Amino acid sequence: MNTLGPRETSEGRHESPEERADRRWNELLQEVRVIQTGVQILFGFLLTVVFTPRFTTLGQTDRTIYVVTVLLGAATTGALVGTVTFHRLLAGHRLKPETVLWASRLALVGLVLLLATVASALLLILRVAMDDTAVPWIVTGLVAWFMVCWFALPAWVLHRYSSRD
Repeated sequence: MNTLGPRETSEGRHESPEERADRRWNELLQEVRVIQTGVQILFGFLLTVVFTPRFTTLGQTDRTIYVVTVLLGAATTGALVGTVTFHRLLAGHRLKPETVLWASRLALVGLVLLLATVASALLLILRVAMDDTAVPWIVTGLVAWFMVCWFALPAWVLHRYSSRD
Protein backbone atom coordinates (compact mmCIF):
# COMPACT_ATOMS: atom_id res chain seq x y z
CA MET A 1 0.00 0.00 0.00
CA ASN A 2 1.38 3.44 -0.94
CA THR A 3 1.42 5.74 2.09
CA LEU A 4 2.91 8.68 0.21
CA GLY A 5 0.79 11.71 -0.53
CA PRO A 6 -0.31 12.63 -4.05
CA ARG A 7 2.74 14.84 -4.70
CA GLU A 8 5.34 12.80 -2.82
CA THR A 9 7.81 10.21 -3.96
CA SER A 10 10.35 8.16 -2.09
CA GLU A 11 12.85 10.92 -2.93
CA GLY A 12 10.76 13.57 -1.15
CA ARG A 13 8.04 16.08 -1.89
CA HIS A 14 7.47 17.73 -5.22
CA GLU A 15 6.71 21.29 -4.22
CA SER A 16 7.63 24.66 -5.55
CA PRO A 17 9.94 26.91 -3.50
CA GLU A 18 6.87 28.95 -2.53
CA GLU A 19 4.92 25.85 -1.44
CA ARG A 20 7.92 24.65 0.55
CA ALA A 21 8.29 28.06 2.20
CA ASP A 22 4.58 28.09 3.08
CA ARG A 23 4.81 24.59 4.57
CA ARG A 24 7.96 25.39 6.52
CA TRP A 25 6.44 28.66 7.77
CA ASN A 26 3.33 26.84 9.06
CA GLU A 27 5.52 24.24 10.78
CA LEU A 28 7.65 26.96 12.38
CA LEU A 29 4.58 28.85 13.53
CA GLN A 30 3.20 25.73 15.22
CA GLU A 31 6.52 25.11 16.96
CA VAL A 32 6.70 28.69 18.20
CA ARG A 33 3.10 28.50 19.46
CA VAL A 34 3.96 25.47 21.57
CA ILE A 35 7.11 26.92 23.09
CA GLN A 36 5.79 30.46 23.51
CA THR A 37 3.15 29.37 26.02
CA GLY A 38 5.78 27.88 28.30
CA VAL A 39 8.02 30.91 27.91
CA GLN A 40 5.18 33.28 28.76
CA ILE A 41 4.31 31.32 31.90
CA LEU A 42 7.95 31.16 33.01
CA PHE A 43 8.55 34.84 32.28
CA GLY A 44 5.33 35.88 34.04
CA PHE A 45 6.35 33.88 37.09
CA LEU A 46 9.79 35.49 37.07
CA LEU A 47 8.31 38.97 36.94
CA THR A 48 6.25 38.34 40.10
CA VAL A 49 9.10 36.98 42.24
CA VAL A 50 10.51 40.41 43.03
CA PHE A 51 7.22 41.36 44.71
CA THR A 52 7.19 38.48 47.18
CA PRO A 53 8.25 38.94 50.82
CA ARG A 54 10.93 36.26 50.44
CA PHE A 55 12.76 38.27 47.76
CA THR A 56 13.98 40.84 50.31
CA THR A 57 15.74 38.08 52.24
CA LEU A 58 17.83 36.92 49.26
CA GLY A 59 21.55 37.56 49.29
CA GLN A 60 23.34 39.51 46.60
CA THR A 61 24.32 36.39 44.62
CA ASP A 62 20.73 35.18 44.43
CA ARG A 63 19.51 38.66 43.46
CA THR A 64 22.09 38.74 40.68
CA ILE A 65 21.00 35.31 39.47
CA TYR A 66 17.41 36.58 39.52
CA VAL A 67 18.22 39.67 37.44
CA VAL A 68 20.15 37.57 34.92
CA THR A 69 17.24 35.12 34.75
CA VAL A 70 14.71 37.90 34.10
CA LEU A 71 16.93 39.40 31.41
CA LEU A 72 17.34 36.00 29.77
CA GLY A 73 13.57 35.48 29.92
CA ALA A 74 13.00 38.85 28.26
CA ALA A 75 15.56 38.04 25.56
CA THR A 76 13.92 34.64 24.99
CA THR A 77 10.51 36.26 24.61
CA GLY A 78 11.97 38.81 22.20
CA ALA A 79 13.56 36.17 20.00
CA LEU A 80 10.46 33.98 19.83
CA VAL A 81 8.05 36.85 19.22
CA GLY A 82 10.54 38.12 16.66
CA THR A 83 9.78 35.12 14.47
CA VAL A 84 6.22 36.36 14.09
CA THR A 85 7.17 39.98 13.53
CA PHE A 86 9.52 38.84 10.76
CA HIS A 87 6.52 37.47 8.91
CA ARG A 88 4.31 40.43 9.71
CA LEU A 89 6.83 43.01 8.48
CA LEU A 90 7.95 41.07 5.40
CA ALA A 91 4.58 39.65 4.30
CA GLY A 92 3.64 40.69 0.80
CA HIS A 93 7.19 41.48 -0.26
CA ARG A 94 7.76 38.10 -1.97
CA LEU A 95 10.43 37.14 0.54
CA LYS A 96 8.78 34.05 2.07
CA PRO A 97 11.82 31.72 1.71
CA GLU A 98 14.09 34.36 3.24
CA THR A 99 11.54 35.10 5.97
CA VAL A 100 11.34 31.41 6.88
CA LEU A 101 15.13 31.08 6.93
CA TRP A 102 15.71 34.06 9.21
CA ALA A 103 12.70 33.39 11.43
CA SER A 104 13.93 29.80 11.86
CA ARG A 105 17.32 31.07 12.91
CA LEU A 106 15.70 33.47 15.36
CA ALA A 107 13.62 30.62 16.79
CA LEU A 108 16.81 28.59 17.29
CA VAL A 109 18.35 31.56 19.14
CA GLY A 110 15.17 31.63 21.23
CA LEU A 111 15.65 27.95 22.11
CA VAL A 112 19.24 28.56 23.20
CA LEU A 113 18.09 31.53 25.28
CA LEU A 114 15.31 29.40 26.76
CA LEU A 115 17.89 26.82 27.79
CA ALA A 116 19.88 29.56 29.53
CA THR A 117 16.72 30.97 31.15
CA VAL A 118 15.61 27.59 32.49
CA ALA A 119 19.12 26.82 33.76
CA SER A 120 19.32 30.17 35.53
CA ALA A 121 15.83 29.79 37.02
CA LEU A 122 16.66 26.29 38.23
CA LEU A 123 19.86 27.55 39.78
CA LEU A 124 18.02 30.28 41.68
CA ILE A 125 15.12 28.11 42.80
CA LEU A 126 17.28 25.20 43.90
CA ARG A 127 19.70 27.52 45.73
CA VAL A 128 16.78 28.91 47.71
CA ALA A 129 15.05 25.56 48.20
CA MET A 130 18.07 23.39 49.00
CA ASP A 131 20.89 25.68 50.08
CA ASP A 132 23.18 22.80 49.16
CA THR A 133 26.49 22.34 47.35
CA ALA A 134 24.82 19.75 45.08
CA VAL A 135 22.78 22.47 43.32
CA PRO A 136 25.37 23.29 40.61
CA TRP A 137 25.72 19.59 39.84
CA ILE A 138 21.97 19.10 39.63
CA VAL A 139 21.57 22.10 37.32
CA THR A 140 24.51 20.97 35.18
CA GLY A 141 22.95 17.52 34.83
CA LEU A 142 19.60 18.99 33.81
CA VAL A 143 21.22 21.35 31.31
CA ALA A 144 23.08 18.38 29.83
CA TRP A 145 19.79 16.50 29.60
CA PHE A 146 18.11 19.45 27.82
CA MET A 147 21.03 19.71 25.42
CA VAL A 148 20.74 16.02 24.60
CA CYS A 149 16.96 16.24 24.05
CA TRP A 150 16.90 19.57 22.24
CA PHE A 151 20.10 19.54 20.20
CA ALA A 152 22.23 16.38 20.32
CA LEU A 153 19.51 13.84 19.55
CA PRO A 154 18.07 15.79 16.59
CA ALA A 155 21.63 16.36 15.27
CA TRP A 156 22.38 12.66 15.59
CA VAL A 157 19.17 11.69 13.78
CA LEU A 158 19.93 14.21 11.03
CA HIS A 159 23.45 12.85 10.62
CA ARG A 160 22.41 9.22 10.83
CA TYR A 161 19.49 9.27 8.46
CA SER A 162 20.51 11.97 5.99
CA SER A 163 23.74 10.16 5.11
CA ARG A 164 22.07 6.87 4.09
CA ASP A 165 22.37 7.55 0.36
